[in-house]
Amino acid sequence: MGIQLSEHFTFKKLLKFVYPSIIMMIFTSIYSVVDGLFVSNFVGKTALAAINLILPLIMGLSALGFMMGTGGSAIVAKTLGEKKNKKANEYFSLIVYTTIIGGLFFAVLGAILVRPVSIALGATGELLDNCVLYGRISFISLMPFMLQNVFQSFFVTAEKPKLGLMVIVAAGLTNMVLDYVFIAVLGFGLKGAAIATVCGECVGGLLPLAYFGRHNKSPLKLGKTHFYGKVLIRTCSNGLSELMTNLSSSIVNSLYNLQLMKFAGENGVAAYGTIMYVNFIFVAIFIGYSIGSAPIISYHYGAQNHDELKNLFRKSLTLICIWAFALFVLAQLLAAPVSKLFVGYDRSLYEMTVMGFRIYCFVFLINGCNIFGSSFFTALNNGPISAAISFLRTLVFQLSAVLLLPMILGINGIWSSVAVAELLTMCITITFFIKKRKYYHYA
Repeated sequence: MGIQLSEHFTFKKLLKFVYPSIIMMIFTSIYSVVDGLFVSNFVGKTALAAINLILPLIMGLSALGFMMGTGGSAIVAKTLGEKKNKKANEYFSLIVYTTIIGGLFFAVLGAILVRPVSIALGATGELLDNCVLYGRISFISLMPFMLQNVFQSFFVTAEKPKLGLMVIVAAGLTNMVLDYVFIAVLGFGLKGAAIATVCGECVGGLLPLAYFGRHNKSPLKLGKTHFYGKVLIRTCSNGLSELMTNLSSSIVNSLYNLQLMKFAGENGVAAYGTIMYVNFIFVAIFIGYSIGSAPIISYHYGAQNHDELKNLFRKSLTLICIWAFALFVLAQLLAAPVSKLFVGYDRSLYEMTVMGFRIYCFVFLINGCNIFGSSFFTALNNGPISAAISFLRTLVFQLSAVLLLPMILGINGIWSSVAVAELLTMCITITFFIKKRKYYHYA
């Protein structure tokens, strides 16, 4: 029998419950990483730079999925904790249907915006053509990608994290295999990378739709619902932090690319892209843990079990601190070999990437606390605090750092700006932890 949300969680039980979500997020991150690896080595650095320039637009428009998933799962898990299973399923269905409609709308919007946004980011000539090609194909699967992000949270709420992991593994393998076939074997180039991503995202988003759309053994299933305006507002409020994180990251990443074009040209954008690929995987560990643990927190919050909330909070911070140190050390060790894997064909680009990587990886000592903090308050249905942490972390502090530090440190100021922003945010996160400690103080 699987682990239920209502149980008391030891370290062993907590890790067993959340590890599928962590692996699930890592495989989700592989979409972009595998695209970048094949494109860089088989198509070239101009195509790699094109993916990195247009990716913030794709991720920004897909932010609705993260918001609906994290914000909605907190409400549904809390409702399950209150033993209102019928209402929980109606809320779940409403959130999924809303995501489908929103996904179709933003897919069309993205296809329209891809060219003007690419031009605004400084793309011209071949770089511009590549941005438009990759972007317009990728937007075909925007709606399934949003659903994938929604179901990542709801598989955990449905007490089926391993099934969610299987879906994401299938999606990741689809993407990797087709990248090899389309790019390395058939020579489709950048177009092949985009098509492979579309296929992988359709697997990740549409298979869960089929599962929840029929009779299943989980507490959740899609069915008839009503329009609950207050529930949608609360979903958006709870998930505002995730929306802000993705929108802000898209804005800030675009600014990073503009700064890098200014200080280092196309090489700078390609180097930043390589660093981001590793960052996606490392940060996925913290995000996956937050996704996996959030429904447990929401359930016990709904059940008014404050002793278990304290237990979860204490164990979560312990795990995050251990992982933070381990990831920092690993990143330092991997800086050279990973850079060689992606851009070893260009000596100057390789050296720039290694240097940037070693500076950037200090962020892994800090950002886990902020990611969990934002998720923790979302799980407590405290959207404003969660949004404040995300807004300061991903927009205010990063925006300020990437604009100011390069004026003092040059390109090294760009590489170090994320770590500085995360450090400032951690001070805010710890302040909120202390002010709201009545739920989880050390006892």
